[in-house]
Amino acid sequence: MNLGILISGRGSNMVALADAVRAGSIPGAEIRVVISDKMNAAGLQAAAERGIISIAIERRGRTREEHEREILSVLKAREVNLICLAGYMRLLSCDFIEAYRGRILNIHPSLLPAFPGMDAQRQALEHGVKFSGCTVHFVDENLDAGPIIEQRIVPVHDDDTVETLSARILVEEHKTYAEALALVVSGKYETVGRRVIRK
Repeated sequence: MNLGILISGRGSNMVALADAVRAGSIPGAEIRVVISDKMNAAGLQAAAERGIISIAIERRGRTREEHEREILSVLKAREVNLICLAGYMRLLSCDFIEAYRGRILNIHPSLLPAFPGMDAQRQALEHGVKFSGCTVHFVDENLDAGPIIEQRIVPVHDDDTVETLSARILVEEHKTYAEALALVVSGKYETVGRRVIRK
């Protein structure tokens, strides 16, 4: 399975996936390219340090269609057949999703369907929940709403700040994303309606 990872920033989940692939924790997976929509994304350097081709395709001054067309051309040239979003901060168009239907994964720092969108950790604290966590899901046309592959629970402490909660969730994100990706690469699952069921 040839992977393409899209990032916008430091790429800590990308690094966790790359390290898991290198360690053999995701058998049959190879990261073919890391693409950032920002030229100065720290994750590009982290990918290059691991010997992974890393490319910046900036969106500034271009339409969404033009930007996505260039990303898709790179993914196809690198023979990518599975995409992982790792802190990629732009919504994908329906056309992009259709090109990789059922083959785009995303990770989100909440127990979806709770707290989709931006600032999920702040939303959790403001709502006073006792537990939050992270979710790996397939991407569809709706925001943070595709079929859920894997989730991990993180307790919310009374003295938590956005920063402390985010840090604890991030530790679990790194583990959960690798586990979910390993499952998808193995093919030992089926999607029934909105449910992803292990075989």
